[in-house]
Amino acid sequence: MTAARLGLICLPLLTWASLAHADGSPVGTWWSFDDSGKQRKAEIVITERDGVLSGRIVRLLDGRSARDLRCDLCDDERKGAPLAGLEILSNLKADPDNVDKWAGGQVLDPGSGKVYKVEVTVLEHGQQLKVRGYRGMPAFGRTQVWTRME
Repeated sequence: MTAARLGLICLPLLTWASLAHADGSPVGTWWSFDDSGKQRKAEIVITERDGVLSGRIVRLLDGRSARDLRCDLCDDERKGAPLAGLEILSNLKADPDNVDKWAGGQVLDPGSGKVYKVEVTVLEHGQQLKVRGYRGMPAFGRTQVWTRME
């Protein structure tokens, strides 16, 4: 078998493998939803730096201005900060046993000012993100499913 033929056979496999890995990345822009899962609530952008994920509010979708609203109930350095640009996901690291899961971080509920442990899992070939906030153990928490923006 010639090198050219081998390359033609391997190229699609390598392309597929890289796309499969990309599906597992939560990096990008997401719609968050209310607890009913029906109404879009905010646009969130998730970025990765040095293997650590963080997420910030870009804008609210209910007509209120994220620049004008503040995290008045936060009790850390974010107290009084505008919701626009506010970091709500922090310190998430990839799960070595599951390419689609990131854990070990924190999520801020800007409505209550409370901070929870969080894990996120990429679903539906990278189009959905399961965000599970909890105290103590993941079994005792709340889950939202976010949708990737096109």
